[in-house]
Amino acid sequence: MTRYISLLSAQPELLKGIQHGIEKESLRISPDGKLSQESHPSGLGSALTNSLVTTDFAESLVEFITPVSDNIDETLGQLADLHRFAYQQMGSELLWPLSMPCFVGGEADIRIAEYGDSNIGKMKTLYRKGLHHRYGSVMQVIAGVHFNFSLPAHFWQQWHQWQAGAESLQQSQSAGYLAMLRNYRRLGWLVPYLFGASPALCGSFLQQKNSALPFEKMGQGTYYLPYATSLRMSDLGYTNRAQARLQVDYNSLTGYLASVDRALHTPEPRFAKIGVKVDGEYRQLNSNLLQIENELYAPIRPKRVAESGEKPSEALARGGIEYIEVRALDVSPFHQTGVSADEIRFLDVMLVYCLLQESPVLDCDGLSEATRNITTTVLYGRDPNAQVEVSGQLVGLKVRAMQLLSEMRAVAEVMDKAAGGYDYQAALAKQLAKVEDPDLTPSARLLNEMQQRSMDNGCLGMHYAESHKAELLAQQGSNFYSDDALQKVAQLSVEAQKEIESESSVDFEQFLADYFA
Repeated sequence: MTRYISLLSAQPELLKGIQHGIEKESLRISPDGKLSQESHPSGLGSALTNSLVTTDFAESLVEFITPVSDNIDETLGQLADLHRFAYQQMGSELLWPLSMPCFVGGEADIRIAEYGDSNIGKMKTLYRKGLHHRYGSVMQVIAGVHFNFSLPAHFWQQWHQWQAGAESLQQSQSAGYLAMLRNYRRLGWLVPYLFGASPALCGSFLQQKNSALPFEKMGQGTYYLPYATSLRMSDLGYTNRAQARLQVDYNSLTGYLASVDRALHTPEPRFAKIGVKVDGEYRQLNSNLLQIENELYAPIRPKRVAESGEKPSEALARGGIEYIEVRALDVSPFHQTGVSADEIRFLDVMLVYCLLQESPVLDCDGLSEATRNITTTVLYGRDPNAQVEVSGQLVGLKVRAMQLLSEMRAVAEVMDKAAGGYDYQAALAKQLAKVEDPDLTPSARLLNEMQQRSMDNGCLGMHYAESHKAELLAQQGSNFYSDDALQKVAQLSVEAQKEIESESSVDFEQFLADYFA
């Protein structure tokens, strides 16, 4: 890494123009804290075609999407505007400010998202029905924040020259992103330690699961693990055990695409028992390990913007890796939009660090070690005796975290040179403080606040939900999007859905056959 730091110190402008995008999920809840049974608000437009506000698995699971931007303040301003606009369309409803769901009565209380009568809309809904049958709906309404990251084109042009290899610029860029991704898998346990905000959950969620974990009870119905950081990323959360035997290859783009393709065409006996079409009604798209590529549950994925009608893997094969999607972030109740500037800046530093560090091949043993480290951190990360594995050797979690964050300081200094100021170093310093004092982590802060206020997880969630809504609606003016602009986007999305539905000419069965062909 020393060589690259020296080169970047001489040309810090290469790190100007790092681009971000945020996809943030939130459950709509009624004023009494229960999951909303209402349809996606009509004022938000079409969930099928609105590029800024849509739904994920359920009608009640709103997803806010910011456009790509190289300005962090702009991205967070856009996210705030989208939240405020949603509140205006939701009446008395609130947005649940935590990743783990609010009070959920049962599977039947979760309405699968609906996308209209077009073939693509029906396919999106059927895919979610498949998820329901495979994993249950309760798991699918766990919310998270997805962080999209890309380095600017001028960086990759210089990077290509530094590699002095015979491969093309596109191949060099893809190889660089994969190197970043492999190291992120090795070090990804840092993220739930620093930003995990789901150490506790509602008893109604736990009733849906069979867990042998040593939960402790607080108040009327809150269950928690004393040292947990992110139950969202545990086996109780958003995981897919059927994929445990799927070994994704992160060592080359060809290998990655081949391993994903293999999963798309590997029959899964458990899913075959569900049936694909039973008594004339579809239950899932197919009975393979993955119905479609989106079903691959991974904490980080290589991505490229797909052209119309193009599958994600086809886009990657055509143009190489364009950006990285980090999917390991909990929704933070301490911020109105669930994510902070410090979090974004730290992830910038961490991802650049992962690129600049040597990144050897990640084999099955390495992936298993990474998974074990994540499990340790999400369940017991704040335990003073917690340990992580480093190439098969156990090291104190705190010792290893301090070492890594100290090494990242050189990256933060170069990034501050590029941006001007000390924001990246300041963000890194705040994360170092969390390692030195685990009580500063979001997970510890939440548990401490529940205990000090004698509040259940649900009551504290309602407190933050109500205050976030009041604060955003009280703000004067917009940050980036005016209300009129967002209303126009919503109206145009409704018209776009109608146009798609009017153009559907083949029957749904033929549409699916053509898609999978």
